[in-house]
Amino acid sequence: MNLVLMGLPGAGKGTQAAKIVEEYQIPHISTGDMFRAAIKGGTPLGKEAKSFMDKGELVPDEVTIGIVRERLSQDDTKNGFLLDGFPRTVAQAEALESLLKDLGKQIDHVVNIDVDAEILVPRLTGRWICPTCGATYHVIFNPPKVEGICDVDGSALMQREDDKEETVRRRLDVNIEQSKPLIDFYAEKGYLRTLDGDRPIDVVYADVKALLGDTE
Repeated sequence: MNLVLMGLPGAGKGTQAAKIVEEYQIPHISTGDMFRAAIKGGTPLGKEAKSFMDKGELVPDEVTIGIVRERLSQDDTKNGFLLDGFPRTVAQAEALESLLKDLGKQIDHVVNIDVDAEILVPRLTGRWICPTCGATYHVIFNPPKVEGICDVDGSALMQREDDKEETVRRRLDVNIEQSKPLIDFYAEKGYLRTLDGDRPIDVVYADVKALLGDTE
């Protein structure tokens, strides 16, 4: 089973990925993991990717696609894979189609965990941390006993820049803008399966299982 997983930050993609990988015994392949493995392995493409990353530049598509090809050629993908964080653009999606064809594979489903951005904002802005001991809290899911105060050492909690509303909204806007052409591309191909992610984790996963079928 060859899958691509999509979803905005905070939509619960990581949680669903972990469940899929455990149940269906396929590798979870993220862009970051692929890059790290290629760099650690000292492959020519890994060295090339590192040269761009060291300069703070984006790794060009041809290098990224090459690393994806190397990863999807490995033995552990023979029964399938779950791609997460790739592709990000229609050009990458087209290149993925081409390389999968070369490998005698094809995508079975593109699972899109859909949650409205306005629902995601409080999820993503709710995290606060203790600058003294590093304890983390969430105003909805794991609030401190006293608002704004660390349970452990009584320090005033602070919010990282990445978790502030303006930053979160900007990140969501960028993700929505980037993902729309990709969603349209996969809808046209007939691969896209959009699931409502604004429900309990197990309910969403029941839909995933209904889509993917039993492991037996």
